[in-house]
Amino acid sequence: MSKNKYLFPLIVMGALFFLLGFITTMNNSTIDFFKGAFGLDDVQKQLPNTFFYGAYIVSIPAGFLLAKIGYKNGVLLALGLVALGFFLSIWGVGSGYYPFLATISVFAIGIVILQVVVAPYVTALGPKETAAGRLTLTNALNSVATVIAPIFVSGLLVIPKSDVGKVLSNAEIQNIVKNPFLFIGIVALVILAIMFFLELPEIKSEDEVVSVKDSNKYKSSAFKYIHVWLGSLAIFFYLGIEIGIPSFFADFSEKIGAELPTTAIDMLKYYWGGLMIGRILGIFILRTVRPGILLTVCSVCGAAMLLGSILVEGNTGMWLFLGTGLFHSIMWPVIFSLALEDLGPHTKVASGIIATSVIGAAILPPLMGKIQIATGTVIAAVCCIFIYYLYQIFFALKGSKIRM
Repeated sequence: MSKNKYLFPLIVMGALFFLLGFITTMNNSTIDFFKGAFGLDDVQKQLPNTFFYGAYIVSIPAGFLLAKIGYKNGVLLALGLVALGFFLSIWGVGSGYYPFLATISVFAIGIVILQVVVAPYVTALGPKETAAGRLTLTNALNSVATVIAPIFVSGLLVIPKSDVGKVLSNAEIQNIVKNPFLFIGIVALVILAIMFFLELPEIKSEDEVVSVKDSNKYKSSAFKYIHVWLGSLAIFFYLGIEIGIPSFFADFSEKIGAELPTTAIDMLKYYWGGLMIGRILGIFILRTVRPGILLTVCSVCGAAMLLGSILVEGNTGMWLFLGTGLFHSIMWPVIFSLALEDLGPHTKVASGIIATSVIGAAILPPLMGKIQIATGTVIAAVCCIFIYYLYQIFFALKGSKIRM
């Protein structure tokens, strides 16, 4: 397929990356809203992340499903689940916090299927040598959405001033979230309708079109590639980095004595903005710097900024904390591209294996929340992120090269 024929499918995948980023970040950005509205503690407030990212456990079955039904049908199914999930969430909020958490899983499964679809598709839309650059480009659109989502949440999901500090009734919370959730559900339906009539080709990379002669160079299953599993673990810890920072920002900024110029939710736009800028820069940097080297440099720099935020404190510490987003920007696409190398016909299933580890966002932030409660300080919870950085360095320098 020529480069011109790749262009439109790449644009479509970019739009889906935007939707992924918006819904994922919106879910994370609602944590402090629901904490105040429902009167939650530091562990309970992390449960939206647990139910949302916990859905990634179906990533491996989704990989097999996509191998059977194809990318376009997978996208249609995913968008249908996203729309249904947001419509159900309006009812769920009106029934209480835990029914609402259950409805999160519906649109989360839709997001999981989209996540499994888009990465291998973008990887296949051109030479494998530039796959990391294409993933970084489409992730830049994802990052634009992550900047917009906190603004969307802080502007529309607002507890009335007269009710600040008190637990709201289910009906009051439902009234606040109804219009934003309804809007997103309708948008998903509109995109679904457009996708239904589009002729989106089933793309196969050159490596996936395997002759009998060449088939011997591939193992019998994606499960037998060690670098796939190590990459999956890298994604697991990466989610602890990406989601850990915004999840603990409010408590961390208070702990270090920062004076926020606006709400904590609104300030997160600077963190996600850093990811957006970094991904745009990454498009050009990855043309000359090897992905593994860039992942190492970004992990070291992110850890240095996090350490600085703890030691410096005050507003400077707050900006260092938010500034880590710049170095988190290329981690996801680079990890994914490194973990999908040399897989040929096993790419789709491997994508499902790797995407399963997004459950790291469902496990690590609540675990960090328990550490915060047990130690009485958010600093102890945040220090867990140093461990996650160390693993990224290992994967970049060693783990991604293992092919046994």
